[in-house]
Amino acid sequence: MGCSRKKSSGISGIDSMKYITVAAAVIENSQGQLLLVRKKQTQFFMQVGGKLEANEAAEDCLLREIQEEIAVAAQIKQFIGRFETAAANETDHRLCSYLYHVTLLGEPQIAAEIAAMQWFDPTTVSASDLLAPLTREVVIPWYLQYAQKRRRNLSSSSSAVF
Repeated sequence: MGCSRKKSSGISGIDSMKYITVAAAVIENSQGQLLLVRKKQTQFFMQVGGKLEANEAAEDCLLREIQEEIAVAAQIKQFIGRFETAAANETDHRLCSYLYHVTLLGEPQIAAEIAAMQWFDPTTVSASDLLAPLTREVVIPWYLQYAQKRRRNLSSSSSAVF
């Protein structure tokens, strides 16, 4: 689902919705776990990433935020898409996210405004896990589908006869 702003819906409150535009990273390890962070004075775990600065490209924002938040360089593997969800920490806002699959070029470390960093197994997420809407509604379903396709491709290529 893409981000959109309708001129007038005729529904009270909808037209005054505020938007936050961010770039966010899907980061996996070799065990198929996803790296999530929790920012200081917040309760939800979410993707590494952050708000675009004025005239900043989403890719530049993402690489800057990764360096700031987890003190490591990264390489973008794939643009996943642009998605709209509820914002995790600003209840009166919608989040417009440019989502990328990235590879870290080193070991992540907590930095900047990050209070906690954790590798999550996307196959065991429960309703009680405090996850941002983008993570729960978009990232985990995308990653599970991506991992399934990758396993299928690996098994079909390993069974090929040479």
